[in-house]
Amino acid sequence: MKAVMIIYNQAHSSVVLQILDDCSIRGFTKWEDVQGRGTHRGEPHYGTHAWPSKNMAIFAVIEDAQVEPLSEKLKTANNQAEQQGLRAFVWEAESLV
Repeated sequence: MKAVMIIYNQAHSSVVLQILDDCSIRGFTKWEDVQGRGTHRGEPHYGTHAWPSKNMAIFAVIEDAQVEPLSEKLKTANNQAEQQGLRAFVWEAESLV
């Protein structure tokens, strides 16, 4: 199993949720109003008057076979609106309970 963290501009919200549905990823945890800024060129997303946009984040534990289709769909979404900002990370996960 893999743990996946997707951090994205709130403008991508419906797109990211549709991608999860398309990849049959049902279980996840979502955080709203996540603040941050991009590593290289990204503008701050602080939810303030000066930097009004906000990020969201989703954490999901998925089957290994779901990683590649999810990755491809997220890359496509990011390429279509790169300035909005979308990043995803994956690492190994083991179930405890």
